[in-house]
Amino acid sequence: MFVIEDEIHAELCGEFETFDSALAELRSRATVPWDSAPNQCPCQSWKTCGREYSIVQYDVSKSPWTVIARSIVLEISSKGVVWHEASD
Repeated sequence: MFVIEDEIHAELCGEFETFDSALAELRSRATVPWDSAPNQCPCQSWKTCGREYSIVQYDVSKSPWTVIARSIVLEISSKGVVWHEASD
């Protein structure tokens, strides 16, 4: 299981079967303005805040889920879009 998480706001942003499908969702989000849903931050200081999207891989074969890997992939803010090297 792969989950997109906004690290800054501890917000889960979707569950995906593959790393590539999670990455495709982030590619889509990167085309959306920083101040529009789903990129607008949920906090009161959203105009000066940003999103830091990670893809987290979980082992879901037992409860609670165990993190296998976590990588920051995309940052979106009023300053622009920053991609980080994605690896599965």
